[in-house]
Amino acid sequence: MSQLRRVWLPHPWLSFTLWLVWLLLNNTINPGHMLLGAILAILLPILTQSFWPESVSLARPKVLAKFLGVVLWDILVANLLVARLILGKKDHLQPAFLSIPLELESPLAISILANTICLTPGTVSCDLSADQKTLLVHALDAKQPQATIDEIKHRYERPLKEIFESCSN
Repeated sequence: MSQLRRVWLPHPWLSFTLWLVWLLLNNTINPGHMLLGAILAILLPILTQSFWPESVSLARPKVLAKFLGVVLWDILVANLLVARLILGKKDHLQPAFLSIPLELESPLAISILANTICLTPGTVSCDLSADQKTLLVHALDAKQPQATIDEIKHRYERPLKEIFESCSN
């Protein structure tokens, strides 16, 4: 039975999320939309399964929920800070490229970290070293570069490490 579930639902949480997003985007719980969303939510992970480098499981949902809350909060706060920086005097900006040493080993976790950094206004991931041990990030205003690196590692990398290391064990 487990093998049959893996064939039809290779990524159950992704399927559920796709179905939920479909319903939210259509703003309806019409049975037709629920059925079409379910069909798409089942087919898309099956059709894209060969693109997934590793199996993903949700072993620490509380850590993931907290991580998502932190990211959403940081996006909100960063929008306000960047607006203030852009509308204020630009001669006080101190843009910088930061090399962030990575402890993450999972390609998916590194990708999520890089995308999280890009989602937060004022920072963008620029490059990943060939050995996947260093992420180059551009910060719009990094008066204290080491503090910015420490904040990224503490707020984003540490929870991702906990989530993905618990999945691989």
